[in-house]
Amino acid sequence: MSQKINELTSPVFPVAEKFVSINGESTLAGEPAVFIRFKGCNLKCSFCDTSWVNRPECPVENLGVQEIIDYVKGTGIRNVTLTGGEPLLQKGIDFLANALLSENLNVEFETNGSIAIEKFCALRPDYSARKGILRFTLDYKLPGSGMEDYMMFSNYDYLKPEDAVKFVVGGTEDLIRAKEIIDTYRLCDKCKVFLSPVFEKIQPSEIVNFMLENKMNGVRLQLQLHKVIWDPNKRGV
Repeated sequence: MSQKINELTSPVFPVAEKFVSINGESTLAGEPAVFIRFKGCNLKCSFCDTSWVNRPECPVENLGVQEIIDYVKGTGIRNVTLTGGEPLLQKGIDFLANALLSENLNVEFETNGSIAIEKFCALRPDYSARKGILRFTLDYKLPGSGMEDYMMFSNYDYLKPEDAVKFVVGGTEDLIRAKEIIDTYRLCDKCKVFLSPVFEKIQPSEIVNFMLENKMNGVRLQLQLHKVIWDPNKRGV
C-alpha cells in the first residue's frame, strides 16, 4: 500500500490546468492520459499554442504532490503527462515524477529540448519492480520557432527507445534542418522521431512528400489529434 506524502515538506506546484483526455501526440498518441500543465516556460516560440500559461496573470492552483497523486489516481488513468510551459523548470518535479512512478503510473515529460534531462534519467525505474514507465518527449525547436539556439544536443546521449524527439515544422527550411539533425545525431537509432506540422502553417502532404523524397526511414508524421477531434483552440483536451 502506498504511503501518503507529507504535504508540509513536499514541493508545491503552480498548476495552470489539469484534465483527462487522449494523448494528442508523442509515443502514446491516441491513448488516454491525465495532463498536468504547469505555469511558466523559458522559451517563446513563434507558434506556441499554450503561451497563455506564461502570462503573469495566468491563474493557477498551487498543488502539492499528494494532491496531484490523488487527482491522478481518482481518474483511473495510468498515463500521466507532465507538460507546460516547461515542466522541467519546476522545483521538485523529480520528486513528483518519482512519487507518480511509485504508484505504478506511467510518466511522460513533455519538454522543450532546452533543459538537460540527464539528472531526471536517474528516475528511470527498474521495470521488473512493477513501477511505472518514464518517457521523455523532447521538442527540437527548428528555425521557424525562433528558439533553435537554445537546444541542448547533449540530451540525445540519454535517449531510450521509449522516448521521442518531435520536430514541429513550419516550412521547407524547417524540414531541411530537421533531416540534418535526425541524420547527424542518428536519432532514429535511439528513439521515436516525429515530424508534426505547425497548425495551419504547412500542409501535412508537404511533410509526407519531403519524407518520401528523402527516404526518411524510421521517421513518422504526427498530427495533433486533439486539434483534429476538438476545436483547435479548445483548452482542457
